[in-house]
Amino acid sequence: MTVVADVIVMGGGVVGLTTAVTLAERGLRVRVWSRDPAGATTSAVAGALWWPYRIEPAERVGDWSLETLAVYEELAGAPEETGVRQVAGLHGGERFAALGEWAAGLKDAVEVPEGLRVTLPLLDMPVHLEWLERRLVAAGGAVERRAVTGFGEATAVSPVVVNCTGLGARELVPDAGVRPVRGQLVAVENPGIEEWYTEADPASAVTTYFFPQPGRLVLGGTAEADDPRTEPDPATAREIVERCARIRPEIAAARVIGHRVGLRPAREAGVRIEAEALP
Repeated sequence: MTVVADVIVMGGGVVGLTTAVTLAERGLRVRVWSRDPAGATTSAVAGALWWPYRIEPAERVGDWSLETLAVYEELAGAPEETGVRQVAGLHGGERFAALGEWAAGLKDAVEVPEGLRVTLPLLDMPVHLEWLERRLVAAGGAVERRAVTGFGEATAVSPVVVNCTGLGARELVPDAGVRPVRGQLVAVENPGIEEWYTEADPASAVTTYFFPQPGRLVLGGTAEADDPRTEPDPATAREIVERCARIRPEIAAARVIGHRVGLRPAREAGVRIEAEALP
């Protein structure tokens, strides 16, 4: 083996870059291999509000989420640099009783007749991904544009490989339990909305949300399991705008400035975090 790195991280979305930064800042030589630039990954399409949504195993997700929340709250101290802001909003119809024990870690969350009011980190993902790449490079890491078809390419140059390929893991591992969940959103000119709103049933393929981001208001959305379509559907886009306008009527007249679709990875047995020996 000709070792070029202590760790190869496969996948350059938010999970891959965050993993790489964490390892590089602990003194390891890290390279990220990613087929696409960060701005073209599923992560760049995300809304992106911190909240443990549609993720398993439930008994572990709470602790993971609260640890992440603490990091994002700290990063929100420099929003223009990190892309993370603390923004107030409403989870429509939500109640503490329906959440897990992790909800006790929410600061200043209040039940109101309409749902749960709380201030949470809201990420401008393109900005945040660029910041993660800069932080990785500053720690001595590197990002390489590279498409791979197996782990053997990485094990030939590194003793450790971390798989953060998202939906790509279905073919790469392979892991047939990894499935796409199609999310479509619409970006409009913000008519003056300063707070976010969500209303989501984890069992439904339809969600309603809007997130005020710099220069735009992001409207959503969908959560269509096993739907691999990556092109925006015009009818779905109209329905998204209509649902959001029922909450804030001024959205109906907002000028549409873009459409995005992302395929979020889901796994029947929950997130897989485990080590195994590779040949």
